[in-house]
Amino acid sequence: MNDKNIRVGITQGDINGVGYEIIFKTFDNHEMFDICTPIIYGSPKAAAYHRKAIEMETPYNAIANANEAQAGKLNIINCNSDELHIELGVATGEAGMAAFQALERAIKDFQDGHIDVLVTSPINKSAIQSKDFSFPGHTEYLQERCGEGDKALMILCSGDMKVAVATSHMALRDIPDAITPELLEEKLTLLNDSLKRDFNIDAPKIAVLSLNPHAGDNGLLGTEEQEVIAPTVRKMNDNGIFCYGPFAADGFMGSGKYASFDAILAMYHDQGLAPLKALAMNDGVNFTAGLPIVRTSPAHGTAFDIAGKGLADENSFRQAIYTAIDIQRNRNMYDYARRNPLRKMYFEKRDDSNRLNLQQADNED
Repeated sequence: MNDKNIRVGITQGDINGVGYEIIFKTFDNHEMFDICTPIIYGSPKAAAYHRKAIEMETPYNAIANANEAQAGKLNIINCNSDELHIELGVATGEAGMAAFQALERAIKDFQDGHIDVLVTSPINKSAIQSKDFSFPGHTEYLQERCGEGDKALMILCSGDMKVAVATSHMALRDIPDAITPELLEEKLTLLNDSLKRDFNIDAPKIAVLSLNPHAGDNGLLGTEEQEVIAPTVRKMNDNGIFCYGPFAADGFMGSGKYASFDAILAMYHDQGLAPLKALAMNDGVNFTAGLPIVRTSPAHGTAFDIAGKGLADENSFRQAIYTAIDIQRNRNMYDYARRNPLRKMYFEKRDDSNRLNLQQADNED
């Protein structure tokens, strides 16, 4: 797949935040057009408003549909009313609806084959809530809309550091009951598969963090490690997934042990994301693994406090585009290499010592 053919759908996010600013700053560098054809799903009116507010002259090309997108240009599709009202730094229902309309149009175009990957600008999760969007965030919405029955997994990436979360957008009081063997098996399988297909890691090593302080201190501070996490780690190793732990989260991150693993499975949102963002806030990327769609986003939020001031750092957004393109390329290569698997000619029963089943092969021929 030629990089120039990768059509990157970009949603505008919350129009009262820094979404357009980081988009314009990213594509003010014309070298970005050498690796993708960007298509913004949003509002030319909102784009013009933000471009004026931050005093930039990044040009864009208004189009009616994705098929009109031109290589070498920042294309934008109008998904909103021309009467759209912008209030920088304020969470409004109108801005939430505008973000939802852009997201819906982008998903439809992905399903129709008009874009290859999706990069989402930050939304305000409370403003976007409506009868049509009743999800904690993008991850759950995308699982529902285009998961095709598959489960999603949130992975935060920065360089070689990858952190997934067993429970993503969930209240802390609900987390202990949610940490079950079934959940951990599901998340570890998803993470292992993503590391292989999306990141081209043949035999990934996964570190599993504990739920309680000091990994429960042998039951003194909680029994989830002894009763749920450690047995699941052993079971998954028996099933061929190389995972280790549970590790006490504070010492694991503070000592730099994370550098010895390909990925980390944290038990809850802030346990995994807080240290990653502390280390890599300006280049972290949120990736939704496990789904047919490749979706990434910057690691930061709407940044209402600096909206329209020209102060937003676009590097995380730029890295989100790079990551989406890399993952799409890795998936293409992974799937291409496995398009015609060899016929199995060996017994899979362990007590047969992988004896060549010549009789079966002769019958099949």
